[in-house]
Amino acid sequence: MTSTLSELLAVEPLGASLRDELQRLIDTKTKPPGSLGRLEALARQLGMIQRTTRPRVERPAMIVFAGDHGIASEGVSPYPQAVTAQMVANFVAGGAAINAFSGVAGLELEIVDAGVATPLPPLPASSALVSLPISRGTRNFAHESAMTRDEAVAALAAGAARVRHHAALGTNVIGFGEMGIANTSSAACLMSRLCGVPIDECVGRGTGLDNAGLARKRNVLAAALARHANVCEPIDVLATFGGFEIAMMVGAFLEAARQRMAILVDGFIATAALLVADTLAPHVREYCVFAHASNEAGHRRMLDHFGARELLALDLRLGEGTGAALAVPLLRAAVAFLNEMASFESAGVDERSERPGSERSERSH
Repeated sequence: MTSTLSELLAVEPLGASLRDELQRLIDTKTKPPGSLGRLEALARQLGMIQRTTRPRVERPAMIVFAGDHGIASEGVSPYPQAVTAQMVANFVAGGAAINAFSGVAGLELEIVDAGVATPLPPLPASSALVSLPISRGTRNFAHESAMTRDEAVAALAAGAARVRHHAALGTNVIGFGEMGIANTSSAACLMSRLCGVPIDECVGRGTGLDNAGLARKRNVLAAALARHANVCEPIDVLATFGGFEIAMMVGAFLEAARQRMAILVDGFIATAALLVADTLAPHVREYCVFAHASNEAGHRRMLDHFGARELLALDLRLGEGTGAALAVPLLRAAVAFLNEMASFESAGVDERSERPGSERSERSH
């Protein structure tokens, strides 16, 4: 079943009905209050998302969306566009970083062709590839909109459908990765327009531009933003500057929040997709766990926009969902301590005594 745009935007607020009970359980574990740091907040968030005091990590999944960008013809990336298709084949063959990290994290990995320009080589029918191309790459937004509004909405629906597929299989934790030559250019323009930030503060080296290449990239993107200066509505901004893989991620974020999944947010590109989703349905961010701070320029600023504290800071800038995958063991640890640690009462361990003169101390005399 295909969701309409209005249905996708119907994301419930997280709700705080279990917050106090979860905090009480966390505080009565056999440890000093707050001594498990960020894991305590993570356990509480997972319980609130799942509406239970005994949250679980069930069938965690990673969807990597791949698509090409017409803006690549402006020389904004040092790699040729054919690399997108080559990396998709590498994902399917199990040879990429996200394959290795998914194995470590116990993630179900799926690759989605959202709009790869170069024909893919023959792949096994049993592979993890799902072929859903909206078109063979977007148009060049230096001269025209990257996609039509209808194409953007179709991509949202396709991304949402993949999340529903995994939800039906029992997934309650999901992350999104991407592959697409020149997609840091799309992400930078989305960030600049939706956050009102000058493009120079959003643009980074992507896959490794030198100083001259970085200057060219900034100039190309500044001119593109000026060309489309009147585009402000979120869907239109996505259609103008986005990629099919980014648009599918936007739909995936929206549907994952609707399904009350915990959503692992990866790096710069994935967070740009979240930025669009959050602008459309602001409660989406409440379901998000910000996995890491990318080394790509602009990501720190985007995290600050969300008021987010990342779990990891490893100077990653690869994409593919790699940072999100590395955070999965921390989610497992958070639910493990909440579900498996004894309380002071059940373990027969004395709780800390109150300071002399406190209300509790006075009552004990």
